[in-house]
Amino acid sequence: VALRLGCGSMGGMLALPRGQGPHQVGCTDVMVGHTRQGLFLRLFYPCLPRAGATEPLWVPRPEYCGGLADVTLGHRWCSALLGIAIGSCRVPVSWNGPLEPRSTGYPLIIFSHGLGAFRTLYSSICTELASWGFVVAALEHRDHSAATTYFCTAEAGTEEWIPFQRVPQGQKEFYFRNKQAHQRAQECVRALRLFQGIAGGRSVPNMLQQDWDLSVLKDSLDLTRVAVMGHSFGGVTALLALVKEPSFRCAVALDAWMFPLENLLYPEVPKPVLFINTERFQTPESVAKMKRLSSRNSQTRIVTVLGTAHEDQTDFAFLPGKLLGRIFGRRGTLDPHKALAITSRAALAFLQRHLELQEQFGQWDELLEGVGDSVAPDVPFGRSRL
Repeated sequence: VALRLGCGSMGGMLALPRGQGPHQVGCTDVMVGHTRQGLFLRLFYPCLPRAGATEPLWVPRPEYCGGLADVTLGHRWCSALLGIAIGSCRVPVSWNGPLEPRSTGYPLIIFSHGLGAFRTLYSSICTELASWGFVVAALEHRDHSAATTYFCTAEAGTEEWIPFQRVPQGQKEFYFRNKQAHQRAQECVRALRLFQGIAGGRSVPNMLQQDWDLSVLKDSLDLTRVAVMGHSFGGVTALLALVKEPSFRCAVALDAWMFPLENLLYPEVPKPVLFINTERFQTPESVAKMKRLSSRNSQTRIVTVLGTAHEDQTDFAFLPGKLLGRIFGRRGTLDPHKALAITSRAALAFLQRHLELQEQFGQWDELLEGVGDSVAPDVPFGRSRL
């Protein structure tokens, strides 16, 4: 796996992998609207090679270190230390790189982050998918589930920040999280509407005034081939989005946190779902909920990747050092590059099938049929629980 050391000289080293697909990957940030009802996302897309391309920061602004410190450590004062450790890390993609045109259009994936995360913390999986010919829109949710986020008000140069919020005292966690899950799913639908508008020729101003014109997407998206994907809280968000929006043809749920999904919705999930679970996170109760969904749709699959923990499906898997590992959760025993390859290849095989793509991602198609270890006996990658 080709690696690039993404950090400057200020300490910690995050070595995020480059995409392994045939396309180079570009990246830009998009903010639409002047209120919290707008949208904020990081876009990953196939791009043309460009000499001297700059690479974006992994943690886009110091405020996010404060949010992470608050969420993971419970101490905002640790943000300066986090900033030193990870503040200069970069993602190995071309910032505002020119979109690689494609007359048939790229399929689209809307990606939803986990609780206490934000739009850039899944750069490794988003980059990988974009390198295989997808446009990936990684949302930053405004339901108080992001470590922090913000929007630009109509008053020039003014930002309003939306902090992470824990469950208020006296409130039942299910009702609090369920309301957030529905808001998040609605944001996924609004993101799809954004791209439908662009494809229809609507002019969409980017509040961030990036040097990248959204209108270049007009003839380069295939919006008959759209999927929704997410990790943890984002996994259950993807399921809800599948219920709310018929244009989503399937969902990929990475280690989905099933708790906030109300029982009434189980019969309502109409489309195929690929659950890619880690070994250490899921409970028997949670897997039983997934099985209820798989009994409703014969194309739904549940796969467990052995030797992995919950954070292994985020970029934190690529942070070296025991200290950072302790801060951001236990590591699995499987090498993170192998874990990423397994996750992305299973997702690609599933997306190829259910978005009816021409590309040959299906070398791991057997994984989706539940044959488990026999696919690659030399790699302890997973078993299917069907």
